Amino acid sequence: MSGTGAPGVPSPWPGAGRSGLVADLGPGDLLYPFNQAGVLSPADVHTARALSRLGASGDPLVVLATALAVRAPRVGHVLVDLASVAATVVAEGAAAGVGAEGDVLAGLPWPELGTWRTALEASPLVNRGEGPGPVRPLRLVGEHLYLERYWRDEGLVAGDFLARAAAPPTGPDRAWLAQVLELLFPGEADGPQAAAATACLGRRLTVVAGGPGTGKTTVVARALALAHLDARREGRRWPLVGLAAPTGKAAARMAEAVHEEARRLDVPAAVREQLLATGASTVHRLLGRSASGLNRFRHDRRNQLPHDMVVVDETSMMSLPLMARLVEAVRGDARLVLVGDPEQLASVEAGAVLADVTGPSPTEGAPPAMAGCTQVLRVNHRFHGPLAELADAVRRGSTASVLELLGGSGTGELGWLDIDVSEAGPQAPGLGPMWAMAMEAALALADRARRGDAQGALAELGRARLLCAHREGPAGASTWNALVEARLAGNGPAGPSAQGYQGWYPGRPVVVTENDYGLGLFNGDTGVAVSRPDGGLSVVFPRGGMVQAVSPARLGPAASAFAMTAHRAQGSELDQVAVLLPGPASRVLTRELLYTALTRARRRALVVGSRAALEAALSRPVARASGLGRRLRAGPAPLS
Repeated sequence: MSGTGAPGVPSPWPGAGRSGLVADLGPGDLLYPFNQAGVLSPADVHTARALSRLGASGDPLVVLATALAVRAPRVGHVLVDLASVAATVVAEGAAAGVGAEGDVLAGLPWPELGTWRTALEASPLVNRGEGPGPVRPLRLVGEHLYLERYWRDEGLVAGDFLARAAAPPTGPDRAWLAQVLELLFPGEADGPQAAAATACLGRRLTVVAGGPGTGKTTVVARALALAHLDARREGRRWPLVGLAAPTGKAAARMAEAVHEEARRLDVPAAVREQLLATGASTVHRLLGRSASGLNRFRHDRRNQLPHDMVVVDETSMMSLPLMARLVEAVRGDARLVLVGDPEQLASVEAGAVLADVTGPSPTEGAPPAMAGCTQVLRVNHRFHGPLAELADAVRRGSTASVLELLGGSGTGELGWLDIDVSEAGPQAPGLGPMWAMAMEAALALADRARRGDAQGALAELGRARLLCAHREGPAGASTWNALVEARLAGNGPAGPSAQGYQGWYPGRPVVVTENDYGLGLFNGDTGVAVSRPDGGLSVVFPRGGMVQAVSPARLGPAASAFAMTAHRAQGSELDQVAVLLPGPASRVLTRELLYTALTRARRRALVVGSRAALEAALSRPVARASGLGRRLRAGPAPLS
């Protein structure tokens, strides 16, 4: 069969005949239109069918709900909200111009809510409510349908957070603390950063939230100094600290930042040595991957981590399942510190844990039970003026303020080119300011690299970058990397491969795409190829003020980095960024993506995209279906 239903019968659903269709689904199957419209993938369909067979449940309403529950974590949701899914579901192929949107999705044969719930409540595949139940793959709580393991993980995280938040705060003698805070935060001992550092020392759970440049890393470094000074005062052993982040790049950056702060702090030499000896790892490495399976770790509730304090940076990128594995591995009497920006892009996997903890909006705030352990830093120490105003306007979703701040010029500190590059193409009139930014930076980088100036090339690496929503497609990072390389080489679409060996050439910026623990390079690390005196090439990376040089032949998978996705750029700082927006129908075009991309800039930000795309991003905050916020707002609960 062709995948469009019965032979010779045309499909009424857009996308018929494309890849991703299930061949043996026919128009009489309830899953058929959902698969045709790009809502359900073959994996969703096949998994739902298999579970249906195992549970001897052939009710098509249950099979559809099961397929949607399987789909949910794949697209970032923890659960399916049966009451709103019809209005909020997005077709998988919409961003690529296939699949369905708008009226077609609204016209899908969604079941009536009451009938749907009744079918699920009667199904042998489904446990109902929050209480214990037999081993079943699905859990229905009100109108929320979970895969059972995600329901358990959510309950585990909520229970642990609430128990930690309810523990009474402890701390050292107030007089001593006041003296030390004045030492660590001169002139600001009663400020928000000092309060956050104090909370890290005295609470079982502390959430340090804030945007770029608000001093989150400063808080972490000085909280660690405070913990070591307290141990030294009482004659206790040095606290065992675990620094971690979801990615190797973020972990390495966190360790470097802590070490830089340690060198500046006016603390005893022994304390400084301890801080300088503190390393960081990915959360996965901290927990210790088990050979028994991808989701198993050596450290769990039966074999907990030995650390007295565990600090996790870039928590916005932590998925719900990974957070569940972490909290069950941290001792109940240890301090857990979660650091991040809840306004940035969330995990590529299921959940938005940090946003659930800090609250869905600044006005609503954190759940009451979490308010005492949530420290929000609001003063931006990195950039001020128009850039800071734009970041705040985007965070608030204020379209009028964003349009007023951006204006219509591409030459100032803020700019906007009202051009849809997906349709107009790279040679569109009006793209001059974007090309000038990109090529000026690329040529300066190439000049330093050809002269073998590694430090100078690394400095130029942070001058400018094109940031995209997608990896592929007309507005994607790979497309724009090739376009910049073609302009550099001057030989059309062939790119600059003729300038070097196997695609390498002096001045090629690269981003590492896989962790290499042997070299100490991690997914997201950026470097640049520079000439050597012997005529060869090295790829150099910044390492704590020094330069690490690697042969291109030794380097693992890497991609050119004139352009990169906003998600991969998360945590980076650049002098200038040009944000290339896809068309307004793209499902990844969200307020968080725009905010993350724009806040990478220190001096200048240029938005390239249609007004419709800009307005779509501002009106589309990430809405991840999750019950964690509801559980946290329900109040304290015992550990599960």
